Amino acid sequence: MQIIKDRQLCADTWHYVADDVSALPAGNVCVSLARWLKTQPELLKHGGELGVRIDPTDNITDLAESLDRIGLIELNFPKFADGRLFSLAWLLRSRYGFKGEIRAVGQFMPDQVFYLSRVGVNGFMPEKSEHLAMILGHFRDFSANYQQSVN
Repeated sequence: MQIIKDRQLCADTWHYVADDVSALPAGNVCVSLARWLKTQPELLKHGGELGVRIDPTDNITDLAESLDRIGLIELNFPKFADGRLFSLAWLLRSRYGFKGEIRAVGQFMPDQVFYLSRVGVNGFMPEKSEHLAMILGHFRDFSANYQQSVN
């Protein structure tokens, strides 16, 4: 499947592994924050890179000390009307200095892409792959910024 990373279409090299799946596939894997916190020593033995999926209700302070071991943070948008993940992305970049990929997944709206990129999101995986071209166009929604942000 294709995603958008750093405003370019590219292949997705990550696999999200649900909590009820015990065996990790080879390669780069992403797990829930709960699984990360519960099984981090075992996960660190995995051969590929590791990522963590964050839900709007998750507390990212639990993740702060291990950010240097994480290559991807997925922000899971279960519905488009929840804006808490915008704040979490900003905190990850500005307060915690996370340098890896922050990816929006799920039910974000294409016209939110410009704002998500302003708070540090650099990867996008919409529910429908046919929205990828539309999302690329939304990076150019505004030509000037009135406020400073993380980008």
